[in-house]
Amino acid sequence: MKFFRLSGRRKSIFINVIAIIISCIFLFPLYWLIISSLKPNAEIFQSPQTLFPRQIQFDAYYDQLFGPNSIIRPFLNSLLIATCSMIVSMLLGIPAAYGLARFKMRGSKIFILTFLITQMLPATLVLTPLFLIYKGFGFLNTFLAPIFSDSTIAIPFIVLILRPYFLSLPKDLEDSAKIDGCNTFSAFVRIMLPLSYPGLITAISFAFLFAWNDLIYAMTFINIAEMRPLTAGIYHFMDMYGTEWNKIMAYAVFLVTPVIIIFIFLQKYIVSGLTSGSVKG
Repeated sequence: MKFFRLSGRRKSIFINVIAIIISCIFLFPLYWLIISSLKPNAEIFQSPQTLFPRQIQFDAYYDQLFGPNSIIRPFLNSLLIATCSMIVSMLLGIPAAYGLARFKMRGSKIFILTFLITQMLPATLVLTPLFLIYKGFGFLNTFLAPIFSDSTIAIPFIVLILRPYFLSLPKDLEDSAKIDGCNTFSAFVRIMLPLSYPGLITAISFAFLFAWNDLIYAMTFINIAEMRPLTAGIYHFMDMYGTEWNKIMAYAVFLVTPVIIIFIFLQKYIVSGLTSGSVKG
């Protein structure tokens, strides 16, 4: 009860201190990842551990870029899969979310419930059916398999995020656009989409990240090493002779860098997009 009796200034300082402590706890693994990538393997296993490298080395990063297991090809594979999956998800998810928000239809609640259930299902549950489908269509060992598989994760998320966001937008704007000569599609493209850009940025960001972070679909549907994405290449540094932890950490730094960049530059829009559309359901 004493906390509630504190003055506004002291309460603000106390809350900020707690927030800083919590942030440090959550960011410490990322800090440890970076400093471990700058250490030689001997220092990584040294006891007691050092909180900062005694001698900073960039050999692990050089090996990742120019060594026999260079990350450039897996990085481009990941970029291709994530970008194409994001495009497919947005082309299908945005119209579906808008349709469920603007048009009354029988069974719409069942559709929404189905999307929600698919978000709860583990990816391993659909691996076998997807494998058989892709085998029948000849999609195995092609980029189409992980692209479509990652889209099955992103599309329900996009619908669940954007549908309440479209519901929160005034329908009068769309009606006014129709009076001015727009049809439903042009009003959607010219009026509703620009107004919903925070939600769109949120959906685009997560659609990209779902595919970027995927491992299980890429490992299951692609057996050609040169075609596998960045998440699958980390196993190159684990063998019977030992694990090169500094190279693994450097590899992980390259893997998480796009994720960090997206959240640093788009965090304002992501937070706004996640909260603005929660007014109506």
